Amino acid sequence: MDSSALPQNDAEKPKGFIIKMFENQVLNALFYIFIFPGFIFLFILSLAVEFVDRKLYARMQTRQGPPWYQPFADFIKLLSKETIIPKDADAAIFKILPLVACTAAVTAFIFMPVFNSTSLLAFPGDIVAVFYILTIPTLTYFLGGWYSRSLYSLIGSTRVLTQLFSYEVPLMMAVLAPGILASSWTFAEVINFYGAHPWLFVVNIISFAVALVAVQGKLERVPFDTPEAETEIVAGSFTEYSGQLYGYFRLAMNIQTISAVTLLAAVFLPFGFDLPLWQSLLIYLAKIFGIIFILAVLKTIFARVRMDQLVKFCWQILTPLALLQILVNIILKAAVL
Repeated sequence: MDSSALPQNDAEKPKGFIIKMFENQVLNALFYIFIFPGFIFLFILSLAVEFVDRKLYARMQTRQGPPWYQPFADFIKLLSKETIIPKDADAAIFKILPLVACTAAVTAFIFMPVFNSTSLLAFPGDIVAVFYILTIPTLTYFLGGWYSRSLYSLIGSTRVLTQLFSYEVPLMMAVLAPGILASSWTFAEVINFYGAHPWLFVVNIISFAVALVAVQGKLERVPFDTPEAETEIVAGSFTEYSGQLYGYFRLAMNIQTISAVTLLAAVFLPFGFDLPLWQSLLIYLAKIFGIIFILAVLKTIFARVRMDQLVKFCWQILTPLALLQILVNIILKAAVL
């Protein structure tokens, strides 16, 4: 066929061809967002991670632990229960906050690379954007307790906010430190840089350790679970939540766990991307469950700390260590790179 007979530009292409191409792009985007590796994949993975975390925690304490279907059964049970709204609560905000938390956690995951070095919605500086999006669920936990107008919820909300101001600075410094060597805070560029310089993985070991500990606080896990200490304030910010709304908050916390762990995997373990899908998936799952195992160990070997101990630990130990990593990376970049 004579190539001159083919359309040479978009203006010459048949309108139906352009519409079909646009529809395919939209369908691909919807599939990515809602099915794989979007919400459905994320929902299943979040329940699987919850089971693995609870099972590891139980076995490390010489307990049997839950069956594999327990997280799913708990979620279905909450959806079937009655939702009770406190008399003095702001009903509209009380209802919408769990959905906002879920949406923010899912959005953060969509912006991160999972199988390819470039995510569907990649843009310059997306590491910084993802970090701030992951702050939104924590703010909804605070607002949920605040607008519940319950004494236990108010105490839990105050602890959530205090804890946020403690771990957020060292966590952000630790996450951004690897990007200094790559001269970028974009996922794709950081991954490509460390792919070309694999020996630099070990340089960021300090910030990786800081990030692991800080993420434990971000996810309100032992030893930083003071915002929902059952023995002190029932369930903290979520004391007045029940039924579907509490189920959505639980789901948001599980998805936030996946998103936070995926962030650490992409920044500190930037390998296994741009391979055949099944290989990238296996490597991704290995990284995710490996980090979950480390978090479960930290959860097992430490007891809950007081809020003042958490603040001192974050500002006197984690923050200086994160700053040290930044200085090391700046010096290494100037001297070697």
